Amino acid sequence: MPILNRAAELQEEVAGWRRHLHQHPEILFAVHETAAFVESKLREFGCNEVVTGLGRTGVVGIIRGRNGEGRTIGLRADMDALPITEQTGKDWASRSAGKMHACGHDGHTAMLLGAAKYLADTRNFQGSVAVIFQPAEEGGGGGNEMVKDGMMERFQIAEVYGMHNLPGLPVGAFATRKGPIMAATDEFRVTVKGRGGHAAMPHETIDPIVIAAQMVQALQMIASRNADPVDAIVVSVTQFKAGFAHNVIPEEAVFSGTVRSLSDHNRDLGEARIRQITEGIAAAHAATVSIWYDRNYPVTFNHAEETDHAIQAAATIAGDDNVDGDVAPTLGGEDFSYMLNARPGAFIFIGNGDTAGLHHPRYDFNDEAIPHGISYWVRLAETRLAA
Repeated sequence: MPILNRAAELQEEVAGWRRHLHQHPEILFAVHETAAFVESKLREFGCNEVVTGLGRTGVVGIIRGRNGEGRTIGLRADMDALPITEQTGKDWASRSAGKMHACGHDGHTAMLLGAAKYLADTRNFQGSVAVIFQPAEEGGGGGNEMVKDGMMERFQIAEVYGMHNLPGLPVGAFATRKGPIMAATDEFRVTVKGRGGHAAMPHETIDPIVIAAQMVQALQMIASRNADPVDAIVVSVTQFKAGFAHNVIPEEAVFSGTVRSLSDHNRDLGEARIRQITEGIAAAHAATVSIWYDRNYPVTFNHAEETDHAIQAAATIAGDDNVDGDVAPTLGGEDFSYMLNARPGAFIFIGNGDTAGLHHPRYDFNDEAIPHGISYWVRLAETRLAA
């Protein structure tokens, strides 16, 4: 079954919403204008209930079917933008300096609004649909904040589904998988303290730069020699700061980075080995070390039964040949993981076509994907809440 006729008819209107949101990007939890736009549309559509301020600035709309009795499923979109200066040159380019929708959250929000309009008009399902618009996916953990605010319990959400666009995947295609689909995104910072002195007299110092450099090299052994090679983990040092003059060995060196993993086992392994390796090297050179380690977004883990439902819904729109049900996982992160930890559900990618990559200053959401996304949400809701 192809895209819904009504979804195709909505494309131009929804693209207008998307471009308006693109022109007015907002960061993290400060999505006040975006949330107000979403709230206004949901009330205009006639949602039975519209709740704002969840997870600080999130919005949830409740749409009850013809028979309001029954289960509730959640459909989620993210609203926030990124601190990037746009370089697309589009007529609808960002009007806010240093901010842009470089990850397509404007498209995600617009597609879910389009689905909400359709579902509120037709109500061809039993039970309720919760359309979830969350802030602060880009590093703020807005999904976690909405869960902690009691969203799942308040609306009695039984299942929850998310969707993200994917450049390189053709428009009209979908991709997902059971199990881990995106990585845990932990962060660390290591501070090495030695004894500074004259660069011409290194024997009188404990050189934190040399010691920290050994640590950086040794951390690469975690992935290559400590972890099962079929269970992915990446340890990347992305910052290294030390020194202030060419002839002075400093007292301190600091480096930091990220650990990406697809299992709880490797997540534990990454943290443990970073501590063991850096503490051991520091002790061997009579230096001291302090380690800050933050367990950020958890693994985005798709539940098996719900992933099957997502695949089936996508196939009714795109056809079996255009749905990859066993896509390779990515080591990017996603705070929809918190919602999947709270309720069974699935996360799916929708094709954005041959565009610039996510988080690139020349990226733009492909409006041709809009009717496919709306149709997927509608079919998923109607099949999961079949009357």
